Amino acid sequence: MTMNDLSKPKAKAESVVGDHKSVVQELNGLTVVVVAPLDDQIAFLVRELQRLRIRARQTWPMPETIPGDADIVYCEYAPDLARRLPWIPGDARSALVVILPNGDPIQVEALAHATPEGVLSRPFSGNAVVASLVLARSQFRYEQRLRAKIERLDENLRSMRTVERAKAILMTTRRMAENEAYSFIRRQAMDRRVSTSAVAAAIVDSFELLGYDQQH
Repeated sequence: MTMNDLSKPKAKAESVVGDHKSVVQELNGLTVVVVAPLDDQIAFLVRELQRLRIRARQTWPMPETIPGDADIVYCEYAPDLARRLPWIPGDARSALVVILPNGDPIQVEALAHATPEGVLSRPFSGNAVVASLVLARSQFRYEQRLRAKIERLDENLRSMRTVERAKAILMTTRRMAENEAYSFIRRQAMDRRVSTSAVAAAIVDSFELLGYDQQH
């Protein structure tokens, strides 16, 4: 065994510590709203958040509409929580962490309908607070990336349909073959330095505007 071999575990450990620091550092400057009655546990939660250099504020009673202007919302569990959220399920503007009661039963369906990114059970601990923060933030960003991908896929599908529609119009009105119609759309797009979907949309719009659908 060489000296280099002895140093490898230490280097790996230092890398893990560095990764942990970078994750915690990403929390710096985030804004958090804590919607819960102020007691020893909530005071502890706010202190832990502030210790991580997070801008945290506490509010109570629970408003009719939960604040949606923060990066993360910690909210006391309530059976009608989903109704109070300022977004529709699946389109959240903030990461949501539901604070669960200690011992009191909850309605599982109501909790699921609120679609939280995490939960925090009483009594709190420092590790539990950090874990809820990291997991909620990570889950929220993952969901945002998924929504962005879905939106791009939807846009691509709409573009493909528009191009197919434009090709059909050219094949009918100009007696072009399918490959000729597509080449025509591509040339127009290159000449005008726009996308093929933009040219296709213009062809479809012009066709419908002139009323050919009613004539043929």
